[in-house]
Amino acid sequence: MLARYQIVRGHRPEGDPLPEGKRYDTRKHTHHILRPTPDIVEEFLSDPSQAGFKRFRAAYIAVLDERFAEQAERFEELAQEARQGDVFLGCNCPTARQPDVRHCHTWLALEYLARKYPDLDVRFGAR
Repeated sequence: MLARYQIVRGHRPEGDPLPEGKRYDTRKHTHHILRPTPDIVEEFLSDPSQAGFKRFRAAYIAVLDERFAEQAERFEELAQEARQGDVFLGCNCPTARQPDVRHCHTWLALEYLARKYPDLDVRFGAR
C-alpha cells in the first residue's frame, strides 16, 4: 500500500499517531526520488493560486518524468516495497501557506505512481 502522511514539527497532536509502515521524508531538501525541487516549491508558495498550482503540477510532473527516464529502478524499488508492505510519503502539508493537501507534491506523486504502476494499492486519504 502506498499513501502519504503529514510530517509534524515538534510533538504530534494527541490522536494523530505516525502511520505504521515505512515512512519516507520526500520534502524538497531530501534526496528522495520523489522530492520536488526547491525552486518549483518556492515559486508555488509565492503564488498558491489555482494558476500557481497548475504551474507547480506541470513542473513537478516534468521533474518526475525526467527522473523516471534516468532512474526507473528507484521508482520500481519503491513500487515493489509498496507491494510488499505499507509505505508512506511524508511532507509538512497541509500548512498555513499551502492548506490544500491535494496541492501537495505527495498527492501528485501518488497520482503519478498510480498511473505508472496500476497494480499498486494507492490511497489518497488526507493523513
